[in-house]
This record gives sequence, structure tokens and C-alpha cells, in this order.
Amino acid sequence: MSTQTNINPDGDSRIPESESLGAENSPNNSPDNVLADEPHARRGHKPRERKDIASGELRDPADMLRLGFSPDGLVVADIYGKLPGRGAWIDATRASVDKAIKTGAFSRAAKRKVIVPDNFADTIEAGLSARVLGLLGMAKRAGQLESGFENVRSCARSGEIGVRIEASDGQPDGRSKIRVVVKAIAKELEVPMPTLIGCFDSTELGQVIGRDNIVHACVHKGKMAKAITREIDRLAGFRELIPNEWPDREHENEKTPDIASKTRPEIEPETSSDIGGGI
Repeated sequence: MSTQTNINPDGDSRIPESESLGAENSPNNSPDNVLADEPHARRGHKPRERKDIASGELRDPADMLRLGFSPDGLVVADIYGKLPGRGAWIDATRASVDKAIKTGAFSRAAKRKVIVPDNFADTIEAGLSARVLGLLGMAKRAGQLESGFENVRSCARSGEIGVRIEASDGQPDGRSKIRVVVKAIAKELEVPMPTLIGCFDSTELGQVIGRDNIVHACVHKGKMAKAITREIDRLAGFRELIPNEWPDREHENEKTPDIASKTRPEIEPETSSDIGGGI
């Protein structure tokens, strides 16, 4: 079998095809490089659109996932956008991946027979989840992440939350108290609610931050929060960001508060017993 990787003519950048596809293990793929690897890297330039192999439509690459093809014909999800060779692009949703599998879009894009791994959409979900957790760890090291009920509520009161994080196994009372503050500030400033991540449990979040468990956390507004939001948007195509079992799911799904009134509702002081046992 030929080792040359053939791809659809979607205008992807040229990289020597003789290189190995082991780039996902390169230090350059660390989440620490994310701010330098944004899709809109050149300021003032509109990002070039890519063709979605599932639908045939042109889309913003920020909303898509790049695919690589190994010399032996294996389809690889290029989570960090670093694999060498000319790649194909697909809309970052589980439905698009499933459609591409059913219609043989991967082989058409590669112009040869390729092998799609079993449970490929689940593999992509796991990779994107790891990507988001890695970025949260980077935000912590950069001093951009706050954790703990009081710290997050204080950040909410100052209107500085760019990304809000709640453990999937956290109690609804503490979560709702923070939401009330976030919603009140968003209403006053007439801005959308910050993106919410609720798909990771307290142990997963704790491992990122270096504690046994974390229930409440947030990332300050800025470049880091924007980079995380982009990856969250891609992850949302494969995984529910807000657990279906949350009794307050409907309230957490609100993106834009009612801004008919600019009056900030009073926020009652709380004692530690009101927090709901979360850190």
C-alpha cells in the first residue's frame, strides 16, 4: 500500500507527507501552546473556510475538527491540529461523524480506502474532553482560574467570569446561589451568561487543580477563557455540557438573561452551611 496521504482539495496547508503521524505526542501539542495556535492566528484576516466532508458545506474551521490519515489508512482525529500531511475537515458533531461513516465520506476524502476506528465519535469525545481539562490546568497555572464557592461567587459579583465550571456531582443549592449572582450581573451589564461546563465530576476537576475534588470554579475573562470556550463549543457536539439529571438544568441552559430591568436583585448573605458541601 502506498504511504502517500491523499486528501480532498480543501486548501489545507502543505506539510511533508513523509513525516510520521506521531505528532499528537509532540511537546508542541501541549495545551500550553493553545493561545498561539488559534484558528484566527493572523489578526485582521478572515479565517479560510474548510469543506465539511459530511455535508459538503463550507464552514469556519473553528467549528470543525481536522482529520489525518496514517500511511496504513487509519483515520485519526487531529485534536490539536498538529498532524502532518494534508487533512480533511468535518463539522465537530457526533451526528456529522456518524453520517460520514455511513456514507463513506472518509474514503472519498482520502481518495482511497481507509479504516475508521470502532467507536470513533467516542474517541473524539475523549480527546476533546482531555483537551478542555488540559486548558483548565493551564488556566490554573497562569493564575486565571478560581476555585471554591466564595472565590467563584466573588468573581461573579465583579463580573469577571469568562467560563463557569460546576462539578457534575455537585449539589444544586450551591450551584444555584452562584447562578443567581452571575445572572444578576449579566442582566445589569446586558451581556450573555458565561459559558458553563458541567460535564466533569469533582474528582476530574480536582485532578486538574491539584486537589481531591473541586465543585465550583471559574476562569477569568480574557484570552484564556476565549480559547477554552472554543474547545467547549467543539466538545458540545459530542457531549452534553449540562447533565440531564440536574434538576436545575433548565435554568442553567439560559444564555441571555431578561434585561428588561437593570435593577440588580438583592443577594442574600450566606453561611458555610448554605454552600452545599462543595469546595
